[in-house]
Amino acid sequence: MRGMKPAKAALTGLIALVAALAAGHLVAAFVGLSASPYLAVGNAAIDLTPSWLKDFAVTTFGTADKLVLLSGMALVLAGIGVGAGLASRNSPAPGSLVAVLLGFVGVAAVVTRPDVGQLAVLAPVASTAAGVYVFRYLHKEAEESDSRRGFLITAGLAVFAGVAGQLFGNRTDVEGSRQAIGDLTPKTKAPEIPFNADFVKDGTPSFITSGKDFYRIDTALSVPRIRAEEWALRVHGMVERPMVLTFEEIRGKDLVEETVTLTCVSNEVGGPYISTANFIGVKIGDVLREAGVKAGADQLFSTSDDGFTAGSPLDYVLENGLIAIGMNGEPLPAEHGFPARLVVPGLYGYVSATKWVTDLNVTTFAKEQGYWIPRGWATRAPIKTSSRIDRPKRMGKVQGKTVIAGTAWAQPRGVAKVEIRIDGGPWQETELAADVSDSTWRMWKIEMDLSQGSHTVECRATDKSGFTQDQARLDPVPDGATGWHSVTFTVE
Repeated sequence: MRGMKPAKAALTGLIALVAALAAGHLVAAFVGLSASPYLAVGNAAIDLTPSWLKDFAVTTFGTADKLVLLSGMALVLAGIGVGAGLASRNSPAPGSLVAVLLGFVGVAAVVTRPDVGQLAVLAPVASTAAGVYVFRYLHKEAEESDSRRGFLITAGLAVFAGVAGQLFGNRTDVEGSRQAIGDLTPKTKAPEIPFNADFVKDGTPSFITSGKDFYRIDTALSVPRIRAEEWALRVHGMVERPMVLTFEEIRGKDLVEETVTLTCVSNEVGGPYISTANFIGVKIGDVLREAGVKAGADQLFSTSDDGFTAGSPLDYVLENGLIAIGMNGEPLPAEHGFPARLVVPGLYGYVSATKWVTDLNVTTFAKEQGYWIPRGWATRAPIKTSSRIDRPKRMGKVQGKTVIAGTAWAQPRGVAKVEIRIDGGPWQETELAADVSDSTWRMWKIEMDLSQGSHTVECRATDKSGFTQDQARLDPVPDGATGWHSVTFTVE
């Protein structure tokens, strides 16, 4: 053939690329969905992302950061496919070479994944073989005067394979496993939430956050799908009695319910990544004392089914935190860690809140480093005293008397007071909602008569130890949402 037309050459490369990704996704459905080359490369990109870029992504795109990553990857791959096709107008060799090189990238990404088995390499191998075969087949088809039928059939088969891979990959009946658990009845219930624990009518969030509204920040591109019947938690390391606990064994222990506020270290000043729920589980300290902690250990190193790791100060988690199996009276939602996760009040999640937890290693900080520590993040990460303004909204307009309301948190010390100031004037103390516990957030409000025009309100909280939140950024990094939240609004 003497040169395909550019449009047909580009389409050849694009369809071959789709076929390669679809074949890899289909095989991954049987060897572990994380082995899908597309997802494996995406996960590798997340693992290699520097902390400043991760912070930028969360700040800019919020919980859509993973969708943005996958969409960006799709555009880049589409460009590579089109370019490979255009470079192969006279010979299939350039496009075949590109398919092989992409295959090597997929293999490298898969073999470095900690959450897949040895058979996982079959997915990128199948992807490479499909890419080369389809590219050469379509290149040959393009020699025919009427090659449209072959192109359409191949594209259809590729789409079918991709959809089938997604369906088979999600065949694990996680929801059925959740429903079969039934009610979770704690031996020790959390205190009832008083009616005046929030100021919802004045603009604050409700005190308890529903599962669907609870914020989610993690490194998982695809939510691990684990049935409770097949899950187990290994407890080992510097302990006298290593053990493996099943879901039913944990459920059979003395369950406790605790109301806990969790917040993300990436939550910017005034940000939304903070939520509160009633978590049900067993105390981490009870399990570790049953295992018998050896002298010299100072870290609890937890590992997720998806390979994420976190290192928590051992002395702290011995007295605080749960291996949680329930949330707001139900088994954990899949996206929030089902069958089990860690919940530790007072520590940012990157050193404590391991979801889909499968391994607890009692060790030392000198021996093991959690996922974010080699990326320059602080080893110990106590939650900072913070507050935000929920009403009025930025650039909002209010009429008559102005109600200013918001939220403050300082786990595990508790919030003692919240102050605001208008237009740089004197600080004024606000009315606080009921104090539920030191491990939860606290709502506040104040009603004011303000003149018409533009005003700026700032807020700051003081915890029960007497510390008032700083305005300046603090070391070590990451410092969380340090600063006074300010909102400019107009009184009409």
